[in-house]
Amino acid sequence: MTNLGYIPEEPIAAIATPLAPGAIGIVRTSGKGCINLVAEIFSRPKSLTGAAGNTLVYGWILDGESRVDEVMLGVYRAPKSFTGEDMVEIFCHGGTAVVTAILSLLLRSGFRCAEKGEFTFRSYINGKTDLTRAEAVREIIESKTDTSRGHAAGRLAGNLFEEISGIKKLIVDTLAAIEVEIEYPEDEETIADSFDRADLIQAKERLASLVASWKSEKLFQDGVRVVLCGKTNAGKSSLFNALLKEDRAIVSDIEGTTRDYLESWASFDGIPARIFDTAGLRRTDDAIEAEGVERTKDLSGEADLILYLSDATLGLQKDDEDFLSIARDMPVVLVWNKCDSEKKNPLPSPELLEKMHISAAVEISAKKGNGIGDLCKSVKSILMKSDEENRNQTGLGSDRQKKSVEEALERVNHALLAAESDFALDAVVQDLEDSLDSLGEVTGEVTPDDILESIFSNFCVGK
Repeated sequence: MTNLGYIPEEPIAAIATPLAPGAIGIVRTSGKGCINLVAEIFSRPKSLTGAAGNTLVYGWILDGESRVDEVMLGVYRAPKSFTGEDMVEIFCHGGTAVVTAILSLLLRSGFRCAEKGEFTFRSYINGKTDLTRAEAVREIIESKTDTSRGHAAGRLAGNLFEEISGIKKLIVDTLAAIEVEIEYPEDEETIADSFDRADLIQAKERLASLVASWKSEKLFQDGVRVVLCGKTNAGKSSLFNALLKEDRAIVSDIEGTTRDYLESWASFDGIPARIFDTAGLRRTDDAIEAEGVERTKDLSGEADLILYLSDATLGLQKDDEDFLSIARDMPVVLVWNKCDSEKKNPLPSPELLEKMHISAAVEISAKKGNGIGDLCKSVKSILMKSDEENRNQTGLGSDRQKKSVEEALERVNHALLAAESDFALDAVVQDLEDSLDSLGEVTGEVTPDDILESIFSNFCVGK
């Protein structure tokens, strides 16, 4: 880990809150002797050095004879701290100048500026957390919806670690039974009969379930690109505002109001989506609007899903059908807008929708907000492919975890095949030991330095 400059126990400090005006700012320190070092710039040094763990101490941060800020110090003593080391967290006023001044003073007083993720790395190497929980910290920070945050919180609470531990126990119990058979063999007719494979089959099923979970977990983490398309005045900007729950796009009855696309993040029943409100599709002599129409077509080609709006008072027009015939290679939801009008037309027939490769059709009123919930559920159902994926289950949190679990699954499958093929029990043992190594990589019990560097270098400084 020398590439990141990680030196265990060396006193480190970093700002743990955003550099922006706020009520509270936090400067975090950790490492051997950090309490005494902070005491040297604190107005009540004896109160700090004599403070018990998990307590607060009030006073001032001092730069020589000058007062820097009135603060509260959170004192944590090893091993009962986040990093497993002595820690002091300085809770100061949230001005940018204040927190940077305190950090500068700490760096002049014997601290080193922490590297990215170094606090969490120390928590890991000191046995306070495992890699699944460490990665979950970053997931929570980067989560875009309450659902993605909730999934990450489950991993931070240890549900993935516990699932991996349960699978490892099944494999270890099987290994123990095989080792007994190797040591004290009996006269079974075949090797396949020499041990009970029930635990191994259960481990295989649970590993397969974890691998399958990554597809939906990645969806909740990374989000999707959703493009709003349709003719002018179909209601795209009104739907854009309704999904964002704010007036971002200009809404007007004048055709061609939206000439370039707008974009923002929104949630489709928990799935984060980057939504694009685009120029209305029509032929125009206005060069700027025409460029907007071309950009709409380009964005549509890069979308994960298209919401195609049609005016229900006009019904499906030839221009609508022409565009939908081009977009048939990706999921399209036909959004039948303005359904609050008495002049609305019925939705196209299921046969026509199928012919145009429409994934779903939903009636809404973007202006009044009717049907928006049904639209979000339809989008989520299409993106998730199956209602089965909606169930609450332990899921993987990174591509790294997925690769290691896939390797473990492959080795368990090979062990079962080896047993069925009457291979030597030593071959089965080797496969199972390899599977345990792969699962150890998930939690961090067996992890190369380059993997650790990749994980923690993606954290922010101060975490």
